[in-house]
Amino acid sequence: MAESRQAPIYSQPDRCAIKYVQWFTIAWMSAEATIALIAAVRSHSVTLFAFGADSAIELLSAVTVLWRFSTVREQTEATASKITGWLLIALAMYITADSTYTLIAAVSKPQPSYVGIALLAAAGLIMPWLAHRKRQLAAVAESTSLRADAVQSSICGYMSWIALAGLLLSASLHISWADPIAALALLPIVLKEAKQSLKGHACCED
Repeated sequence: MAESRQAPIYSQPDRCAIKYVQWFTIAWMSAEATIALIAAVRSHSVTLFAFGADSAIELLSAVTVLWRFSTVREQTEATASKITGWLLIALAMYITADSTYTLIAAVSKPQPSYVGIALLAAAGLIMPWLAHRKRQLAAVAESTSLRADAVQSSICGYMSWIALAGLLLSASLHISWADPIAALALLPIVLKEAKQSLKGHACCED
């Protein structure tokens, strides 16, 4: 008979620190997704919509990790990881279709969004810090799920800088195609994230 796998035991300070950083992540990702999606609709920005949708999907990851450290139900983590992967694939399909349409046939071209630019600049600073903090806690707690969430925070940071470059080009030089091109530049990151989520482990996992 196979041996039952024993759940890791975390100290109370570690558990509290992990819950604190996850609650902060949930609050930030909720605000990030909401602001990005509203700004995307107002400015017809494919890049902002892609970033906002990815933020909403990463919110699921943050909630899952918080639940993981509250209930230690591993099945919850595996199920959420699969859902995340398929949502990211759907997002990649949307980015491809909408970016192509915007480049070729759309009448309403993306407009500058200064709210979006400010949001992306903030995300580019906050998400790397969050990723670093999560990696520290993951090493202490020996948590694969938290390490995976740290990778997703890093990816969000990378995405914010790519998206910011597109929006700055669009706003400063009035290049309408910069927005959908920046969205397409996010595709490799989104697809890699989807692949790793469907496999159920982090990009940088040993």
